[in-house]
Amino acid sequence: MAFLSEEMLQKKSSQELTMLLYEACERNIEEAISFIKKRDYISANQKLQRAIDILERLGVGLNYEAGIIADELDSLYNYMSEQLMAANVKKDRNAAENVLVILRKLSRSWIEAMRTQTDKQSQVSRRRTNAYEQNVLYEK
Repeated sequence: MAFLSEEMLQKKSSQELTMLLYEACERNIEEAISFIKKRDYISANQKLQRAIDILERLGVGLNYEAGIIADELDSLYNYMSEQLMAANVKKDRNAAENVLVILRKLSRSWIEAMRTQTDKQSQVSRRRTNAYEQNVLYEK
């Protein structure tokens, strides 16, 4: 993820911000795993703490009015946080890798949902435009 200014971040939709958080979390876990392999436990600790913080922010940002999916995501974020905490205490690379697998699946699903939603939004926009154009033609 390239450096983003505050202005650029404010222009992002909540879905895009969620995607950026997934990417940042993934990157931090990858770097933590790398540091664990190198036995640089201080750096691994920092990266795992950042990943845990991101997961907590993702949980706080959930819209619970969305239904059961929000509850399930909250449980998943909590599970991943707990696993990363345990990985951090034990410097367990495998536990961090397991969380990374889950996060990548979740991220791919999020991208697909965003793409699908964008397609649906553009179809709705085209229908509205067509309806508007038809009304404009009838008014003349």
